[in-house]
Amino acid sequence: MKELTKAEEQLMQILWGLEKAYLKDIVEQYPDPAPAYTTISTVVNVLVKKGFIGFETHGKSREYYPLISKEKYTRQSMNGLMSSFFDNSAKKFASFFASQEELSVEELKAIRKLIDEQITQRKS
Repeated sequence: MKELTKAEEQLMQILWGLEKAYLKDIVEQYPDPAPAYTTISTVVNVLVKKGFIGFETHGKSREYYPLISKEKYTRQSMNGLMSSFFDNSAKKFASFFASQEELSVEELKAIRKLIDEQITQRKS
C-alpha cells in the first residue's frame, strides 16, 4: 500500500467520516481556510489512481467512497513508523511513547489498563 501525503491523508480522514460523498460534500467538510475546489478535486483524482478511493457515477456526478478502511491504513502507517524509527520493536515504541512528558498519570494508567486487558484476553 502506498503512503499518503498530508493533503491526501486529510481528504481520506474526511471521506472515512462521511463513508460516501460527492465532491461538494467533501469540500464542505474542510476547515477554513479550505483549499480551492480544484485542488481538492485533484487530490480526489490522485487517490482514485492510487486505489484508495472508488466511485459510482450518477449522471454527471461521482459519488466517492474509500476502498481502504481507516483501520487498515492506520495499521500500515504504524507498522511503517515502527520499522523506520523503532527497529520493528513494539517494546521500543511503547517505551518511547510512555516516556513522553506530555502524558498525564491518568493517561498512563488508562494505557496500562488497556495492556492488562490484552494480557488477560490473550492468556485465555
